[in-house]
Amino acid sequence: MAETQAAIGYGMVLELALASTPATRVYIPEITSATPPSDEDDQVEATHMQSPNRYREYIPGLTDSGEAEFEMNLVPGSDADRFLMSVRGKKLIAYLTWANGVSCIFNCSRQSYEKDTPTDDKMTATLTLKASGEPILTEIAAPRNLIAPKITGVAKVGVPLTVDPGVWAGAEDLEFQWKADAAAILDETGSSFVPKVGNIGDVITITVTGKNSDFDTEATSAATIAVVA
Repeated sequence: MAETQAAIGYGMVLELALASTPATRVYIPEITSATPPSDEDDQVEATHMQSPNRYREYIPGLTDSGEAEFEMNLVPGSDADRFLMSVRGKKLIAYLTWANGVSCIFNCSRQSYEKDTPTDDKMTATLTLKASGEPILTEIAAPRNLIAPKITGVAKVGVPLTVDPGVWAGAEDLEFQWKADAAAILDETGSSFVPKVGNIGDVITITVTGKNSDFDTEATSAATIAVVA
């Protein structure tokens, strides 16, 4: 029996752009649930006086791509919050990318942006986009790094450095390679690294590689200051 290829939705990324500036995408962070556009076909009645055996007849009508809905954690006043408030009445392009590198791209406009701020739970928001025309489902594409990796910690012998891998679109797996003065450090491929005496004077970076079944993409962090004793 063939093994299932099903996967959970973790790793999905939503980006929006104004139709007037499609190359400038805005990443919408902390999405918790996504419902892509649908395909709903109208059924047009074509019954006539000689319809066989008095049964109603129907023919396919136009297709409506419906709405796309996104639930997210709300951070009031954040860049995403301000952007979603600002797009009232404007034409948008949505880019919905799954971890396997497949994207759904569709023209849309904001239908609603509802916020919920309970007293005893996290603040959330629901974004509803009215899709226009036919959504495009792409082939698998190379992962894209939306927010660069970043190293946290003090560059000092014996003190752990850790990596924030950033944000990736279309990456099912992430791999790490720590580097000293741009040279790979043997066997240092985890999410943390402890500088040694031999690293004194080196600047440390990490290269994160985003991978899916067909492609891989590298992104390198900014360098630390030189390692001290």
